[in-house]
Amino acid sequence: MSHARVIVVGNEKGGAGKSTVAIHLAVALMHEGARVAILDLDTRQQSTGHFFANRAAWAAAAGEALPQPERVVTAWNIADLDATLIEPADILMIDTPGADTELSRAAHQRADLIVTPMNDSFVDFDMLGVVDPVSLEVLRPSLYAASVWEARKLKAARRGRSIDWVVLRNRLASVEARNRRRVDERLAALARRVGFRAIAGLRDRVIYRELYPFGLTVSDLSRTVRPVQVSLAHVAARQELRMLMADLGLAADTGPTAAAAE
Repeated sequence: MSHARVIVVGNEKGGAGKSTVAIHLAVALMHEGARVAILDLDTRQQSTGHFFANRAAWAAAAGEALPQPERVVTAWNIADLDATLIEPADILMIDTPGADTELSRAAHQRADLIVTPMNDSFVDFDMLGVVDPVSLEVLRPSLYAASVWEARKLKAARRGRSIDWVVLRNRLASVEARNRRRVDERLAALARRVGFRAIAGLRDRVIYRELYPFGLTVSDLSRTVRPVQVSLAHVAARQELRMLMADLGLAADTGPTAAAAE
């Protein structure tokens, strides 16, 4: 099997920001010099696959030498998944669909790192844990949390090591709110129970959506790569991504300096 580090971005709920996280991590790693392969398991929407197709087209039209993935594969079955695993790369980034599928479960079982984005609400928390409707105490892990737990057990039994699991708090509100504190407390309780780390993810920034159709991320912005007007908010987004990479134990620096994008 490949020595590539397998990163699975997974959550069985749609709209949690899986594709956004996957493409930003992949591009940041490529700017660090990593050879990154992309595996898109969302065979219906294929947001990640479309992003990298747009990236190649934009770079060719603009005459820019942007870092590109080693390959971008849409997997239709477990054979496609395993074939991609044995091809050479430093990182295999797997974007999963917002549903429970056999292929998604297989990918989770092959992961070294599972990154689970969630929005700042009990609607998204419901994919991780079940709470008492009166006291809001955590009663038990949800089906998705249980499936990740099973994947970690299987990986430990086969390879002698477990899977690092990180939950990203995406789209955090800019001000402290009672609901946010409640979600924080339940996440902390569930983390102790099933063994994940909870960290801050990506805020709901316009720049992330603006750059998607060009196949670009904030890691790409420079004096020559700026298809949209660049502002101090974009520098803040770049720093946010740097912090996320560091918290995940990936590269600390994510491309051109902030000054280059100003």
